[in-house]
Amino acid sequence: MEDELRGMVGNHYTQVPGLGAVLIKGGKPVFSFCGGYATFGKEQKLFKADSLFRIASVSKQFTIYAIMKLVEAEAISLDDDISDYLGFPLRHPDFPEVKITVRMLANHTSGLRDGVVYCIPPGYSVMAFFAPEGKFYEDGAHFSPASEPVGEFFCYCNLNYGLLGTIIETVTHERFDYYLQNNILKELDIIGGYLPGNLSATEFASLGTLYQKKDIGGKWRDDMPWRPVMDFYNGIKPARDTVTMQNPYAINDDPRVYSLENYVPGTNATFFAPQGGLRISLEGMFNALVMLMNKGTFRDKQFLSETSVNEMTKAQWSYDGSNGDTADDTLLSYGLGLYQIRGDSFARVCQHHDIFLVGHTGQAFGLYSGMFYVPGTKDGFVYIMNGEGMAEEDERSHGEFSNNFIWEEKVMDALCHAF
Repeated sequence: MEDELRGMVGNHYTQVPGLGAVLIKGGKPVFSFCGGYATFGKEQKLFKADSLFRIASVSKQFTIYAIMKLVEAEAISLDDDISDYLGFPLRHPDFPEVKITVRMLANHTSGLRDGVVYCIPPGYSVMAFFAPEGKFYEDGAHFSPASEPVGEFFCYCNLNYGLLGTIIETVTHERFDYYLQNNILKELDIIGGYLPGNLSATEFASLGTLYQKKDIGGKWRDDMPWRPVMDFYNGIKPARDTVTMQNPYAINDDPRVYSLENYVPGTNATFFAPQGGLRISLEGMFNALVMLMNKGTFRDKQFLSETSVNEMTKAQWSYDGSNGDTADDTLLSYGLGLYQIRGDSFARVCQHHDIFLVGHTGQAFGLYSGMFYVPGTKDGFVYIMNGEGMAEEDERSHGEFSNNFIWEEKVMDALCHAF
């Protein structure tokens, strides 16, 4: 296993600049690997288990942890109309009688779509996505076609989680990042956060960079060195309470830095990137996965109820052949911030074993991450890779035995050998 992982670190084709992984059996780490670099250049840092990275969509489950805590406190219901929290009526124009619920946001059946931009500056309300006169309306691109009905059709949508973050703010009267820091990360003993400028000096020193082999003009090139695309600061920490937009589909759409001095919680949490902007480490991911394995208990304290964990991990939507966009058959069922992988499907991550897993992957700005476990056991794994050398469309990036990306397939297949 170690040889396979070590062979993935390097500078050619499907190799990555840095990689870390932890294998868990019986709730305990039985194997760990860290290789390569978290950051190159003047501030060169080795990839370590406590290196912080923007972990992309693995972040989604942390947003759901907050939602489920509010459900348990009876401050919110999964089947509430989101209009009641957003402060304006939000309906799909083709389904005006169908309420969009918190649950639909969480399981991606809301009828909403990302468009090009799904994170917007703090001076705007999320209404700007949905009102025809809104700056980010994109000619209605944030709504599904009429052939994809609200509450029935699955389509993975990051904007759903920006709205969940906004709802969390409305209910708690706190900024999304503050609430998650105090009620989720702290309770799980996880170091990290959403804004690099708000990390402590020690945490900021551990922040790693995400890389791609793409030149400044956007052309992918095998012969060029790794180019930083996220969290490369040359040791200079951003100002506190500032944010830069994070839209993977339109990276250069608005690179300005915004102050949060006058931000009003509950108007627009999308810029915190509740769908993918959490910076944590392998160690932090391990803590969260152990909590899920223990049905909501973490270090002998009840973090979430077993009922909440069951609600997150069960299939809230399943593909029936026509009721969803399955992302090339890699998303065949989805819970709340977590999804299920059948070991006999094109989504499988182990070549020679039929293993059923629950968890989530992350992929953005060059990073690949994952947290998975076998339900009913305390066996699982976490991993982070901080670079990609090819475009998603490049045939070399496609998996050899599944429809996952080759980076995901290689690391997860290596880890699954131990099950």
